[in-house]
Amino acid sequence: MSRISRTQRINFEPTNKLSQEEREQLISVANNESYKNLSSHQIVPKLADKGIYLASESTFYRVLKEHKQLTHRHKQKEGSRHKPTPLVASEPNQIYSWDITYLPTTVQGVFYYLYLFMDIYSRKIVGWQIYTKQSSELASEVIKDIAINENIKVDTVTLHSDNGSPMKGATFLTTLQKLGIMPTFSRPSVSNDNPYSESMFKTLKYTPSYPSKPFDSVVEARIWCETFVTWYNHQHCHSSIGFVTPVQRHLLQDKEILEKRHRVYEKAKAANPRRWSGSTRNWYFTKEVHLNPNKAKVNNIADKVSAERHSG
Repeated sequence: MSRISRTQRINFEPTNKLSQEEREQLISVANNESYKNLSSHQIVPKLADKGIYLASESTFYRVLKEHKQLTHRHKQKEGSRHKPTPLVASEPNQIYSWDITYLPTTVQGVFYYLYLFMDIYSRKIVGWQIYTKQSSELASEVIKDIAINENIKVDTVTLHSDNGSPMKGATFLTTLQKLGIMPTFSRPSVSNDNPYSESMFKTLKYTPSYPSKPFDSVVEARIWCETFVTWYNHQHCHSSIGFVTPVQRHLLQDKEILEKRHRVYEKAKAANPRRWSGSTRNWYFTKEVHLNPNKAKVNNIADKVSAERHSG
């Protein structure tokens, strides 16, 4: 058997390849009023019902793809993929994130609900409560307490959440309007749009002190949660804000703390330079925190953080 050269294989054309005339006919039919909104999988059987065969479904698909006629041939509106408006916090009490999570009880199928609000700049839990149900009215009570405790001024705070009924309930939205708090929402069924609350709940449920058994009462759940919040706000050194506590950052103490750490490391290096092959650890200060930034912003943030960590 003779061998086929690589050049011959490249230039080889199948004998059943559509002619240019046949391809033009296929495109013409696909754009006919009767078929222009149909996919190749729908066009081929409809033609067969009329006793017409032009090409296989795969050939229809390939030719339509070559002519860039595959995207949204149907009449229905293209689904919205717009991300929420990018937000940035440069100090405390600018952007809050909140959500509700389930807490198990000793009664199967019955849960308690933890309402938790946090400041994304400092990661401080600014308010929480546990109830036996989810409701817009109960959420309103929590946010009113937060407004008092944090001394929130009108039109200074944006509150981000998902699309749950307590978040979009009339009572809660009316309360936000009265307090001068602007609500923003994630896309439906997209948890990544509310990453700070998602991360917060993961920390809560994976902390070593989280009970191994369900809560016996709502009082028991509240006692445990109060202990957790105190630990998290005042003792937990958060990696994303330079390993200071949320309260330290919320009180704007973090920059001074990080500068002091830097001086400690520089002094240690000066005393024993052989232990360092390069610069000391950069205790960088996080100036801004972004919520749902666009892709370009994400890359810029990553580059800046990397540069700060490796600078002298």
